Amino acid sequence: MGNVGKLFYRGAHLATLDPLAARRPPGGLFMWSQQGAGGHDAPGGHAPAAGGGGGKAGAQVTSGHPGAANWRVSLYTLTKGIAGGVYLVALLLRLAPGFTTPVPITRFMTPVPMTWVVIWSMGVPLLGGLSLVVTGGLLIWDLEHPRRFFLIFRRPQWRSWLVRGGFLIAGYGVVLALHVVDTFTHHSEWTLILAWLGAPLALATAVYTAYPFAQAKARDLWQNPLLPPHFAVQAVLAGAAALLPLAEFGDDAFKPVPGMTPSDLMSPPMLPHLLLIVAVASLLHLALVLGECTLTHGTAHAQLAVREMTRGRFRAWFWAGIALSAAGAAAPWIGAWAAAPALAGLFAFEHAYVQAGQSVPLA
Repeated sequence: MGNVGKLFYRGAHLATLDPLAARRPPGGLFMWSQQGAGGHDAPGGHAPAAGGGGGKAGAQVTSGHPGAANWRVSLYTLTKGIAGGVYLVALLLRLAPGFTTPVPITRFMTPVPMTWVVIWSMGVPLLGGLSLVVTGGLLIWDLEHPRRFFLIFRRPQWRSWLVRGGFLIAGYGVVLALHVVDTFTHHSEWTLILAWLGAPLALATAVYTAYPFAQAKARDLWQNPLLPPHFAVQAVLAGAAALLPLAEFGDDAFKPVPGMTPSDLMSPPMLPHLLLIVAVASLLHLALVLGECTLTHGTAHAQLAVREMTRGRFRAWFWAGIALSAAGAAAPWIGAWAAAPALAGLFAFEHAYVQAGQSVPLA
């Protein structure tokens, strides 16, 4: 598997050294055991449906090797995307052309819609903070010794992206806490100044998972240089989808009624902007998935992982994610209800991707 250690095997057959060199018997029937294809186990040998191994040798003895990443890892990629995405999307909307109105709003330097003010002041820090708490809980739960999570901060190993990610999440949590304090102390203009620190931390929170994946050198599917931008696109998609219900409620609450004048702080609708972001981000997500599945991978390990994801054990999750993300691309026609398929599609795809990446045997 790419080791360069000073260890040599004299007279050993390739089938005894390469986990994919030998054929896996049909039905998982090995000499003294039967290995099922369900769950997260990866028995040795090359699956017959994938074209067999590199020779006539067949795997006779093996044991299942459970993957280290389970559904909690798949779910945490979604929750951290929501946590960072709501902040990034709210700032992106603030810069959108045609988003402002000629009506001044107290404590803001430039005029903005009332819906955005309410969501930015309360919706973003509360929704982002709640998602961040769930993310931290999932990460701690997934540790082999959850009670030792505090060692990440007491004795950090800075080479580990788990440690770096923990500090990034903690820093972003501090920004969200200060955001809430500024709102309740009526210093809302400070939150825009705080955004100079919050925006890069939100982006780092959403993207950093690509680097612990890359540290798993034996998992070739995860060695993808496009994984960081893909996580960024997913964060924008998840953040915009999570804000859709809030925007719909806010637009209804601040809807113009007959007899009101411009001085009544009327606001243009925010929902169409979010629906457009969900649609565009869904299309970009699908394009990146298409590239992942159609480009030729350089190793048999990665090719087998892609096959397991698209045509193997995890194909149901994968194609469900594709179909649901396609529904998210139709958000301008579906409306705020597009939030559900967009978020569910991200989780389904991530679950297929994470599990397929570790479904290839290493021994």
